[in-house]
Amino acid sequence: MGKQGKRFAGRVRASVLALVFMAVFGFVAIGGAFAQEAAGGSAKLVTAEQATVQKFGLIAAAIAFGFGAIGAGIAIANVGAAAMGAIGEKPEIASQALIFIALAEGLVVFGFITALMILGKF
Repeated sequence: MGKQGKRFAGRVRASVLALVFMAVFGFVAIGGAFAQEAAGGSAKLVTAEQATVQKFGLIAAAIAFGFGAIGAGIAIANVGAAAMGAIGEKPEIASQALIFIALAEGLVVFGFITALMILGKF
C-alpha cells in the first residue's frame, strides 16, 4: 500500500471512529427522552385529535425543511458548477458568482423558518 493508500485508510478509520462517537453520544443524549417521569411531575394528557394534529404538524415541518434543503442542494449544484466555470474563465467575477450561490442557499433558510413557524403553532 502506497503513501496515499495509508493516508486514505487513516481517514476512513478516523471517520468511522467519529461516527461511532457521535452514535454513542446521541444515544446517551436521548436517554432522558425515554425515561419515566419523575414523581410529583404533572403529565400532560393529549387527546387523539390533538395527537393527530401534532402528527400532521410535525410531518408538515419536516416536509418544509426537507424540500427546502433538497431544493437548495439542487440549486447550489447547478449554480455552483456554472459559477466555478465562469470564475475559471474570468476570475474577476468571483464575488458576483458567490452572491448567486448565497441566493441559492437562502432557500434552505426559508424552509427552516417555515418549519419553525409550523412547530410554533402547537
